[in-house]
Amino acid sequence: MRFAKNLAFLLIVLFSTSIHADIDKAQPEVLRFGSVAMDIPAVMHQRLKPLTDYLSRTLGIPVQLKLSPDMAAAIQESASNGVDLAYLTPVAYLRAHETGKVKLVVKTVTKGKGSFKLMIVANSQSNINTVRDLENRDFAFGDRAALLQRAVVIGAGLPLEKLYEYQFLGHYDNIARAVLVGDFAAGILKDTMAYKWDGKGLRIIYASPDLPPYNIAASSKLSPALYEKIKAAFLSLDKSNPEHLKIIKALDPKYDGFAETSDAEYDVVRKLVAPFSKAEKR
Repeated sequence: MRFAKNLAFLLIVLFSTSIHADIDKAQPEVLRFGSVAMDIPAVMHQRLKPLTDYLSRTLGIPVQLKLSPDMAAAIQESASNGVDLAYLTPVAYLRAHETGKVKLVVKTVTKGKGSFKLMIVANSQSNINTVRDLENRDFAFGDRAALLQRAVVIGAGLPLEKLYEYQFLGHYDNIARAVLVGDFAAGILKDTMAYKWDGKGLRIIYASPDLPPYNIAASSKLSPALYEKIKAAFLSLDKSNPEHLKIIKALDPKYDGFAETSDAEYDVVRKLVAPFSKAEKR
């Protein structure tokens, strides 16, 4: 009888140990947070650090930044599970989802809207007032992998072959400064960056239709329970809370917070960039 009791106790201990081991495996020791390179790494670090500090406190897991030098690298890091979470553009998300099955967590909210625009800007001292004025002029794009930028310019009625030339400058701040000093006649910016410079040396001459916004995406390897915990942490950020507002505004001054989203919301971007994707695969 005593042997049976001892055996039962041993089995309970072993079963409990096995459960705890599985839980420990599901809970990573650290979460790596990546991002597309919209600014130089030092600036992106400043923008994202308050958010990763908040996530570390809320999740009870250290969240460390692992920034990528460009969009292609950010896509690769996300798709290959080099990072667990990432702040991505719509196209970067689509590419990482296609190759690595990353999953949307939340989308950003800008000025109360769960969408954003891409905007063409010119120097406010120039005689450029419309997209048509850009024919035979030089134009600044951001990252070469940012296909949506080229799709928007073409959608604005400006085929790329009608430009004198165009170059890829990497970050949005590079574009703004290059147009400001006259190195390029015009360039394309994310709406929040365009608003920042509008009336301060640059003039917005075209705004795209509403597009599904920048987002937070997660590795497919995260456990469902941890994924839901991360999602809840983002949705709990409340702009009426002064401490939360600092975290949100550090990422982007025009952001109001985060909202739920779905992969289907990004189908419009899939259609816009499809011609470029086919051309690059040839």
